[in-house]
Amino acid sequence: MAKETVVLAYSGGLDTSCILRWLKLKGHDVIAFVGDVGQDDDMDQVRRNAEATGADDVVIADLKREFVSDYILPAIRGNAVYEGQYLLGTALARPVIAKAQVECALEKGATYVSHGATGKGNDQVRFELTYAALAPQLKVISPWKSGEFLQQFKGRTDMINFCEEQKIDIPVSLTKPYSMDENLMHKSYESGILEDPLTAPDPEMWQMTVDPRQAPDEETVIELEFKDGHPIRLTNEATGETHTDLLDIFMGLNALGRANGIGRIDIVENRFVGIKSRGCYETPGGTILHLALRDLEGIAMDREVQRLRDMLSPKLAEIIYNGFWFSPEMEFLSAAVDKSQEIIDGVVRMSLYKGNASAIGRSSPSSLYDQDLSSMDIEGGFDQTDSAGFIRINSLRLKAHRAITQHAQEG
Repeated sequence: MAKETVVLAYSGGLDTSCILRWLKLKGHDVIAFVGDVGQDDDMDQVRRNAEATGADDVVIADLKREFVSDYILPAIRGNAVYEGQYLLGTALARPVIAKAQVECALEKGATYVSHGATGKGNDQVRFELTYAALAPQLKVISPWKSGEFLQQFKGRTDMINFCEEQKIDIPVSLTKPYSMDENLMHKSYESGILEDPLTAPDPEMWQMTVDPRQAPDEETVIELEFKDGHPIRLTNEATGETHTDLLDIFMGLNALGRANGIGRIDIVENRFVGIKSRGCYETPGGTILHLALRDLEGIAMDREVQRLRDMLSPKLAEIIYNGFWFSPEMEFLSAAVDKSQEIIDGVVRMSLYKGNASAIGRSSPSSLYDQDLSSMDIEGGFDQTDSAGFIRINSLRLKAHRAITQHAQEG
């Protein structure tokens, strides 16, 4: 009987290397699937590691452009910020990887898909909900929820010993102080010494951005141009360097954010599975883009549309964080976000300085800002006597409430 094929979401780290060999020992053909979402890995070395560990085939998919255009940008346009702080770098990367993994499995005629996410975290949910939404006929092997696997591997020591026994060359250490995950959107740090929420991150931990205190002493001024909420031009005013390709724009923002120490946060968040988790994140380019677009919306987006969009934004962030990217509710909210971004056109000038990204000017051909109308020096078509009636009407309920409460106190 032919062996059943498994497509494993493979990174080349300790967990997925152990899982690859474990699946091979169970008699499966294993395809190591690597989604390139901008992580700082030598993909040739990742391929060699997978082959040496026993992979029957290795597929490396360049997903960087799709990641920015179809995942990062929709989240930023929707003002999706989880629990008020987190720009969702890891949560956005998982559905693009899982989608491409499913496409690989269908193309290769595989029976199973597999991943290395633990049973305590969010990523298991994100991967498996994507599998279910896009190819429910595929079976899922989730080793960290398998009794057999957990019996064999109780922790990192068992996994390292297994690698030594199997002659798997993985550069790992039992004293590794925390775990890291990187993509174009961000770099994250968690676990290890960071599990004590009172322990300050070692300054040497941060790898994606310079220490804001060591950033240049002069501000960097850039100009970002948008069309329907999509960035279409990035210009560094000091150097004149300009990018118009979306991926180049985002990578350019990342470089500027890195150099100026922008986008660091240290938070305790609520995982979907009900566990609180401490995480440190660096999101340089995404932070700049997020702040610039919010500023442009201030001049170009209708007030009530903006308020409604911002009422929906926490739900959008929750949907993304919890792994429901491919869901009816996501389709519904995405359509609303797209509508809200129509004619959000214009230019925003941003000052980047020692960890801060601040808007210092904006203009829009679809601006709703009327300089004469808002001026304190000229009438600008606004009859100020109209405000008396406006205030009288809005004060009616306050006067009624006061009369009732006063009567109750006197009674």
